[in-house]
Amino acid sequence: MGLPRGVVVLLGTGAAVLTAAGVRSFAEIIGPTFLALVLTIAVSPLRRLLIRRGMRVWLAALIALVVVNAFLLAVAAALALSLAKLAGLLPAYQDKFAELVADVRGWLADHGIGQEQLEAALQKFDLGKLFDLLQSWLGGLLGVFGDLAFIIAVLFFMGIDAAHFPDRLREAARARPDVTSALSGFARSTTRYLIVSTVFGLIVALFDVGVLYLLDIPLPWLWGLVALITNYIPNIGFFIGVIPPALLGLLDSGWATMLWVILAYSVINFIIQSLIQPKVVGDAVGLSTTLTFLSLVFWAWLLGPLGAVLAIPLSLLVKALLLDADRSTRWISDLISGGQLPGDAPPAKPAELPPGDVAAEPVG
Repeated sequence: MGLPRGVVVLLGTGAAVLTAAGVRSFAEIIGPTFLALVLTIAVSPLRRLLIRRGMRVWLAALIALVVVNAFLLAVAAALALSLAKLAGLLPAYQDKFAELVADVRGWLADHGIGQEQLEAALQKFDLGKLFDLLQSWLGGLLGVFGDLAFIIAVLFFMGIDAAHFPDRLREAARARPDVTSALSGFARSTTRYLIVSTVFGLIVALFDVGVLYLLDIPLPWLWGLVALITNYIPNIGFFIGVIPPALLGLLDSGWATMLWVILAYSVINFIIQSLIQPKVVGDAVGLSTTLTFLSLVFWAWLLGPLGAVLAIPLSLLVKALLLDADRSTRWISDLISGGQLPGDAPPAKPAELPPGDVAAEPVG
């Protein structure tokens, strides 16, 4: 006789809490490892394309590793250089910030706001703290690359395993078709999500850089890089990306420039990131808008800045392992889906896929 449903729910909740505590304790290892997994999935189409063109498996895997490591090093170098430039730029605006504070103080005093209230408000608003927060966030991402040797080693071994993983997965599908189908769905959804988010992120970043150049905002390429990275952060990435250039616009050229930056970013965000991208992402990964936001909050708390960037792939993996791999819980996936229901378009089973298909390579 099975346990009562309430007891099962309580036991499952307790296990989830213990698992979350364990993941948070090993966040410095789990975060970079999952980043390596996502990068391996991202570069797998290139490796398969080279193999289909007749290249040897080991050579295709080597080229894929070179590409993904070059990308990793480029992002790390760009973040490090941008942080150095930002740190050197901020002291030049201290006097300007003091003048703006004085002007705001006078304007508020003219409108009847008391001195004590004004001082309390100004103590809570500090330019240094705002940019320290930004530097801390970017530094948290850069810290992921601090142990490049570990990430590169994981990428190397995953790249080797990935070359023959589709064959192993098809063999495993004979014994555990539901599990392999779930893992295939994870790989397929992650690949689609990465493609969609990268394409939209590049479009938004280029538009933002163009606007910042027109408005003569310092470090436009840095803020373009921030816009690209924050595009992987669901729902609130826009707000993280617009604050730094808007403040620099205020300090460098005044209130009008700050308002133009906010207006331009808002228009770009509304058209691309609010109207088009959520629908495409929802159809690509099968997660509702509410779930993407909750994923952001949970994984950012669990793994820090890297968890915010990888929130969607992490949720896709949990969904695959806990819901899609078991037919008795698969109906929950339909409830939280942001796109087309599985019943409307039945997915192909991994065993029926041709060799080297994307769906046949979820991990490694």
